[in-house]
Amino acid sequence: MTTYYLAIDIGASSGRHVIGWIEDGKICMEEIYRFDNLQKRIDGHDCWDVDGLFAHILEGLAACKEKGKVPTMLGIDTWAVDFVLLDKDGKRTTDAVAYRDDRTQGITSLVDQVISPSKIYRKTGIQRQSFNTLFQLVALKREHPEQIEAAQYFLMIPEYFNYLLTGVMKNEYTNATTTNFLNARTHQWDEEILDACDIPSHLFGEVCMPGESVGMLTPEIAERVGFNCEVILPATHDTGSAFLAVPAEDENAVYLSSGTWSLLGVENQGPITSEASRLQNFTNEGGYDYRFRFLKNIMGLWMIQSIRRELNGISYVSEEGEAGAVRGENEIGFGDLIEMAQQATDEGAQINVNDDRFLAPDSMIDEITQACRDMGQAVPVTTGEVMQCVYSSLSQCYADSIADLSSLTGRDYTSLNIVGGGCQDGYLNQLTADACGIPVLAGPIEGTSLGNLIVQFIKAGEFEDLKAARASIKDSFEIKTIYPNC
Repeated sequence: MTTYYLAIDIGASSGRHVIGWIEDGKICMEEIYRFDNLQKRIDGHDCWDVDGLFAHILEGLAACKEKGKVPTMLGIDTWAVDFVLLDKDGKRTTDAVAYRDDRTQGITSLVDQVISPSKIYRKTGIQRQSFNTLFQLVALKREHPEQIEAAQYFLMIPEYFNYLLTGVMKNEYTNATTTNFLNARTHQWDEEILDACDIPSHLFGEVCMPGESVGMLTPEIAERVGFNCEVILPATHDTGSAFLAVPAEDENAVYLSSGTWSLLGVENQGPITSEASRLQNFTNEGGYDYRFRFLKNIMGLWMIQSIRRELNGISYVSEEGEAGAVRGENEIGFGDLIEMAQQATDEGAQINVNDDRFLAPDSMIDEITQACRDMGQAVPVTTGEVMQCVYSSLSQCYADSIADLSSLTGRDYTSLNIVGGGCQDGYLNQLTADACGIPVLAGPIEGTSLGNLIVQFIKAGEFEDLKAARASIKDSFEIKTIYPNC
């Protein structure tokens, strides 16, 4: 009888339920259920529709039952930094405000007055991003101090869903590291940073590692979906899961998790918290088994996704809480955008894809053209020229980041391993290989879901350890190699 495991992987634009199992020593995966993730405008803020997302989680569980593939274990991963606060009765005191919301504008300078950026970086190893949990909580305290005063528990988004499924609250390590509150060396919440920002330490629970059990589904949930199973902690930060799916243990390989965000870096056994690293905005995110992902956070496919939504009239934030515009028969797809870019005249225009101006512009196309204008470059006119500018800029950013990585670690890198949905973009892969001057290994596609499953497989004894699991990944999935055009 086949034993099934379930990865529930929720990204910034969509979510999916992926069943995994082992057959003849190879990993098999099947997507059971997929859903959109759109935000809602609530009280002037862009918020995640966590109630709607949880309804989809339950629908996906029921779909597993209907398809006769009932998991014995499940894990949930999502994006990082965002959270909810709960009161003593387990009820939310806050909305799940999204990291792209503008509530943190001006907050970083306020925090700088009570604790220096260099001290925060030395302690946590996490890059300075205006949307980090630290700045979000300080912004919340200024706007709604009563919500923090009423709170007893801090849960990040996947932890909140775990709580709704099991009734158990647990904070997980890989996501906790992204908050700017977790000490990179003690692996515990840093009291000095919390005190400096006047954030109550009692909100934060024990930090638990990937592989730890959360609990079984509550009787109510089990009855609703038609079965019971164990909920465990994978690497709940989706990048932590994605890096587990890279089928390489070569110290000269760079990893890239390519999705809404591009996370480019390497695995280390300890954090690098030098001043040079801070100034180049590299981050040390916690990984499985206390590994560290030393990486650069790059805007990624968000820009391309935004252009596509804009051209198709699909809203990222829904005022009414609905799924955005109805998608027509003539909807422009990602393949269409690639073709437009390939056919466009390359004017050589490049932009800084990491500029905050691209986080949540009203029009991504207008913002890109204005950025080119501001820099005195050729201004793209057609959609294809806009796309070519984005593609060229992304691939060059990858190359520059690898060069920075090499200078910080003192190592030369000989390959770039790309996992996640972005590895399907053959045009970007070729441009990246050309810009970096090293081979690009593309795959597996479902990197995050696969990494989520890997933790479950190891916990269940399907694989002895991560090394054995990664060896199986290499045998189970197609990995394409793209060489530079010399």
